[in-house]
Amino acid sequence: MPITTVGLDADDTLWHNETIFRLTHDRFAEVLAEHGDREVIEARLAATEQRNLRLYGYGIKGFTLSMIETAMELTDGNPPPGVIREILACGREMLGHPVEPLPGVDDALARLSERYRLVLITKGDLMDQERKLAASELGDLFAGVEIVSEKTVDTYRTVFARHGTGAEQAVMAGNSMKSDVLPAIAAGAWAAHIPYVITWAHELADAPVGEARFAALDSISELPGWIEGIG
Repeated sequence: MPITTVGLDADDTLWHNETIFRLTHDRFAEVLAEHGDREVIEARLAATEQRNLRLYGYGIKGFTLSMIETAMELTDGNPPPGVIREILACGREMLGHPVEPLPGVDDALARLSERYRLVLITKGDLMDQERKLAASELGDLFAGVEIVSEKTVDTYRTVFARHGTGAEQAVMAGNSMKSDVLPAIAAGAWAAHIPYVITWAHELADAPVGEARFAALDSISELPGWIEGIG
């Protein structure tokens, strides 16, 4: 069957995201340097983030709350003056960070939109993801936008049925093997992994072995040609 619909991840697929988080990690470790070495602080923050995902979901606001909680834990509930203020400043700066599309994104999406229905499928905070999409000036290329709490098999089946002709005639592309590739293939879709220079540990997973509906691409510029060759 021909491909009719292409789903695309947003953060670290269409624009930079994880590099901004890494810079904030560095700043957070510097602020709390008197209360532990870098490895200890990173480990505590990662554990707090993981624990809070089910409560706060994905995104900068939840990350900021996790930084505050970690700071409280590392300082026995008595952070030095200015630490919480500095963490809140980090969160505000992240939320206001300019949106920088990745190389090749504009051309690839323009080419894809001529032949397929494009759907943005992303996790994160609703207001922040809407802001980034508007700032990217890519919004007009998408027939649908889905900001979800998790990307599961049911998520892809529902989204591709709502915005397309079903998962069997859809492709999902993104930088996360765990969220963008494996559940999409399990739902019956095709999937392409487009790596980013940094991958959050929570999104790491092994690539599917011997799966005909999977492609590992070097960049988004290769995506239109791969999709055109399906079938």
